[in-house]
Amino acid sequence: MRVLGASSEDEMVACFLRGELASRRFGPKLRSHLAVGEERLLARPDLADEGANRARRALLAATRGYGENRDLFENFPTGVTWIRALLSNEEASGVRYIDYSYWIELSGGSRRPTDAAKRIRAGLRAFEVPNEPFLEAADARSGFPPLILVGERRDELVCLEGNLRLTAYALAGFPADIECLVGTAPAMRRWAR
Repeated sequence: MRVLGASSEDEMVACFLRGELASRRFGPKLRSHLAVGEERLLARPDLADEGANRARRALLAATRGYGENRDLFENFPTGVTWIRALLSNEEASGVRYIDYSYWIELSGGSRRPTDAAKRIRAGLRAFEVPNEPFLEAADARSGFPPLILVGERRDELVCLEGNLRLTAYALAGFPADIECLVGTAPAMRRWAR
């Protein structure tokens, strides 16, 4: 892992929302929570604007339970240290999916994107959900926001946001230098199991 520099909770929240905004699955719900003109908070976030940072945190709380110990962020610790980094293909292939039934099924139980890629290429589906979005993303692979990865340590990471993009990278053979935000905390094990 090549560390590019420090990051922050505010950058993670902005990055998370940017990824969700582009999502077919989560984008509509996120947009339904945005007031007129608020999409600019997500498209070009100004991390120096504390009011905008508060608004983004509130939006992530409303849509995914961030800071409220519910939904996706149940058992997510406070006091996470964030960095920006580039992962090698070997490091990226070791990242696990979130502990969620769909990703477990897609990967055949391993939570490894390399296993999911093999199953997708073989035409297997998780819960009859089409695989086309993965294949389309694997063909595109440009303009992706950074993956958001978390763990107790940097060498055992789980994908918090970007599981579809992680799968696209696996289908493409994990090109080197995958940009990500990495959050670590001693209590992360309760969430990143």
